Amino acid sequence: MGAIGEYLSSLSFVGLLSRLPAGVAQGLVWALMALGVYITFRILDIADLSVDGTFSTGGAVTAVLIVAGVPPIVAVLVAFVCGILAGMITGLLHTRLGIPAILAGILTQYALYSINLAIMGFKANTAISADKFNLIVSGRDVNVAIIVSVCFVAVIIALLYWFFGTERGMSIRSTGCNPQMSKAQGININLNKVVGLALSNGLVALSGCLFAQYSGYADVNSGRGAIVIGLAAVIIGEVLGDAILGKRMNFLFRMIFIAIGAIIYYMIYTIVLWLKMDPNMMKLFTAVIVAICLAVPYLKNARKSSFHRAGKNSAGGKKNA
Repeated sequence: MGAIGEYLSSLSFVGLLSRLPAGVAQGLVWALMALGVYITFRILDIADLSVDGTFSTGGAVTAVLIVAGVPPIVAVLVAFVCGILAGMITGLLHTRLGIPAILAGILTQYALYSINLAIMGFKANTAISADKFNLIVSGRDVNVAIIVSVCFVAVIIALLYWFFGTERGMSIRSTGCNPQMSKAQGININLNKVVGLALSNGLVALSGCLFAQYSGYADVNSGRGAIVIGLAAVIIGEVLGDAILGKRMNFLFRMIFIAIGAIIYYMIYTIVLWLKMDPNMMKLFTAVIVAICLAVPYLKNARKSSFHRAGKNSAGGKKNA
């Protein structure tokens, strides 16, 4: 009891409250990553592993351009374009060369590691201090970072909602939902996959760009495991949204809750660090969360179907009697 009491007394709720805004800011930055993962994972039904490399690409391009004197907003646009190009490569490897999507993503991610190193002059990281450069977001001013990130997320969600309501956007959704039927209706499913992967990786690179500015440096390994964090945000957001809205959970609300899911994930991350748990165990913690959230819908459906079968069998037994 003495050790437990000493541990509890060492925890400061004031310290936790002071850390929460930083968790919100990071969650908003990673919300763009989660939206990119949502496009491939849910809309296209593709497991795109290239995002781990694309996230680092966004940060690397941003850091090098800012150090070279390029305005940060221009660096943001260039990082977005570089992410689009990386996604196009994954899409072309898959559609033109017949490489399975998951392997195409791995190949792109693998190649991007060397490319990211080359972009940063074969250095593992590049610093972009807020003292030297006028950054869009910075961890030194969390409140401003939250406001700017909210604006970025809101604009991206609005643009995605508009785009996926257009003819091209609807055809991309159709491609992910039923590629055979879409192809039979004359839709170019290969083009849609390339466009979807390009858009997804563009958003991921944009997230990496903002994360590099927020953290004050770009690192070649910053995107390692990013796909799992993105999936965690998507799953948490969907589970929360379905629990609150149910059948009213439309496409717009889904994207909003995915952004909220990213914030919740980083709030949990902040609480775990506040509880003085080993941060090296965070990847295991994230994997467990994703596994549980993915398993819950399946187990619920299996439970309902088993009860349904049991009810039918019971009713059939009564009739036979």
